[in-house]
Amino acid sequence: MKRVIEEFVAFISRGNVIDLAVGVIIGGAFTSVVNSLVNNVITPLISFLTGGTPEVGGLTLVLGGQELNFSAFIGDIISFLITALAVFAIIKAMNAAAELKELAAKKAGLAKEAEEKPEPRTCPFCKQEIADDATRCPHCTAKLEGYVNPQETA
Repeated sequence: MKRVIEEFVAFISRGNVIDLAVGVIIGGAFTSVVNSLVNNVITPLISFLTGGTPEVGGLTLVLGGQELNFSAFIGDIISFLITALAVFAIIKAMNAAAELKELAAKKAGLAKEAEEKPEPRTCPFCKQEIADDATRCPHCTAKLEGYVNPQETA
């Protein structure tokens, strides 16, 4: 029994289980935000633009005493599409904000690197950028110690 408890503690303590729990909690909170956006902003806006509440009615079929309500199904599909559109818009805005933040951080990092980095070394013959520890230019093959031009020795 003790081994089972130890295995359970090890399982529950793993990062992916904790991450999953946090994801479920955040997902629940995010659901209320999306529902509020759809119910309090998007649906009233659609009602205003169309002149009434967006509803699909009159599409029912009775089979063997059971009612098939296609109206409710179509309404749920429309609600799903509106919710999916709202989630898409929110995620797109969050991604754009993250990209702007990343770009600003990159610019700050590049500016810092430019301040710290010395001027790159260039070959005195072909003027191409070379590694600081190079003894021969990879572009024109000039020997860099003593700067002997290979065109003059050929």
